[in-house]
Amino acid sequence: MIAVRRSLASSMSSLPRPWPPRLPSSSSFTLLHALRGAARTLVIAAAAACALPAHAADAGPAWTLDRLMATLAQHKSGRATFTETKTLSIAAEPLESSGELVFVAPDHLEKHTLRPKPEHLVVDGDMLTVERNDRKYTLALARYPELGTFIDSIRATLAGNRYALEQLYKVVVDGHGDDWTLTLTPLDARMLKVVSSITLDGTRDVLRSVAIRQADGDHSTMRLQPAPANR
Repeated sequence: MIAVRRSLASSMSSLPRPWPPRLPSSSSFTLLHALRGAARTLVIAAAAACALPAHAADAGPAWTLDRLMATLAQHKSGRATFTETKTLSIAAEPLESSGELVFVAPDHLEKHTLRPKPEHLVVDGDMLTVERNDRKYTLALARYPELGTFIDSIRATLAGNRYALEQLYKVVVDGHGDDWTLTLTPLDARMLKVVSSITLDGTRDVLRSVAIRQADGDHSTMRLQPAPANR
């Protein structure tokens, strides 16, 4: 596994103030899209750390939240390839994209979209950097409280802290044997205006897919595969 060092973010140039900049009218990239993409990535990229199995977890009769948190918390860093399908009200057909996700504990994650169009998104600490169409945008997540819930939920999940997670979401765990499903419903009214639910499906200590349903009816499903270890 290739380590991703936090110094990467510090080498990226920030945009001049004031923020946000005026974007070209012909560009489909907006600040809202960046925030929504960051929200999805905070959930999915951190979950991708679980996509690289350290060892097979013991199969038990039923999955509990404590057992699942302990299993997922084993993975502090990870790299996975993804294929994402988005169903949007503004699109006539589902949109598909693919690329790679990287997570390095405690708070660095990246989403490299390769197809259909290159895009590089980095979340490092409380800073978000998006590079697309030869433009780079940097902003502080602290200015957008609705993303704070996502950040806290990811840290709680990776730490195996079920109590912190339950402060943010209604948590439901289902599954017997090897397979499990974790469903998260935001408790915060602001988050419910953005995301209705997050559903993670896995087998033992391997995450297979993450589905996010937004409050406006749009939804996405991301399927994960462990990336080659020698990359």
